[in-house]
Amino acid sequence: MGVVGMTRRAVLCGVAAVAFAAAAGGSLPAFAQGKVKVAGIYTVPIEQQWVSRIHVALKAAADRGDIEYVWAESVANTDYERVMRQYAEAGQQLVFGEVFGVERAARAVAKDYPKTAFVMGSSFKPQEPNFSVFDNYIQEPAYLSGMVAGGMTKSNVIGMVGGYPIPEVNRLMNAFMEGAKEVNPQVKFSVSFIGSWFDPPKAKEAAFAMIDRGADVMYAERFGVSDAAKERKVLAIGNVIDTQPQYPETVVASALWHMEPSVERAIAAVKAGSYKAEDYGPYSMMAHKGSSLAPLGTFEAKIPDAVKAKVKEREQQIRDGKFTVKVNDAEPKSTM
Repeated sequence: MGVVGMTRRAVLCGVAAVAFAAAAGGSLPAFAQGKVKVAGIYTVPIEQQWVSRIHVALKAAADRGDIEYVWAESVANTDYERVMRQYAEAGQQLVFGEVFGVERAARAVAKDYPKTAFVMGSSFKPQEPNFSVFDNYIQEPAYLSGMVAGGMTKSNVIGMVGGYPIPEVNRLMNAFMEGAKEVNPQVKFSVSFIGSWFDPPKAKEAAFAMIDRGADVMYAERFGVSDAAKERKVLAIGNVIDTQPQYPETVVASALWHMEPSVERAIAAVKAGSYKAEDYGPYSMMAHKGSSLAPLGTFEAKIPDAVKAKVKEREQQIRDGKFTVKVNDAEPKSTM
């Protein structure tokens, strides 16, 4: 199958229609002839910011002619194992997704299909021989965006709305907070989690509550927060994707995640027959062009020159390996 924007039901029906029995034994193929057959399995819609980065990178690879790409979105955790097995049985050579809520089941599937390469968002370690892991190690641009936020707040109160307090979220929020405090030691934080990866109305209500308590800059880890900021005429900092075009007077800066280095590495390994279980997390760092601070765009002239100079200096130090952003996976707490 080529790249098609199917519904989940259509994708899975297509998989079932072309399924064939993949031998559940032995090692990965020596090499992959022609286009690599790749599948994506996502627990949320592909528009959700985190998942969209994987989808965009795989779509680009398909557009280049490197892979054949199919995907299933909005897959419930209770259905995830079945979808993984269907794609493996259908002959997909490489499977991307996120298994934060289904670690045990996903790893069991990988053991049953050692000829299939899996690259999954996970809080845990790789599993030999074929289960690689990744997450968005974008704490470096998150730190830089925090510096911007610390320099832009007038109330010295920043609101932060996250999905779940898991390491992948916590490290970004902690880095953001440290960056803000570097520029503005007086800043305080209001932190909350909505218990969902995709519930914009709930995130929006949480943001409203923080703005009512004095926050004039919002860290938008989830969709919905920037909408609240726009309505209340306060500022927002984006995460993973650049939403300034949609919120030109609201989103000041964003920490961007680029999944392309990880995707291209996995595809090349499968093609070469050299794929092995490894941690792809480091390929999301700035040194590998896996993350960046978005252009300041509409806020270029609105951010104080002194703040921009500090951010630019710190960014160069990160790129030169002279400054390391601490990875702190502990749950961030409110300081007010």
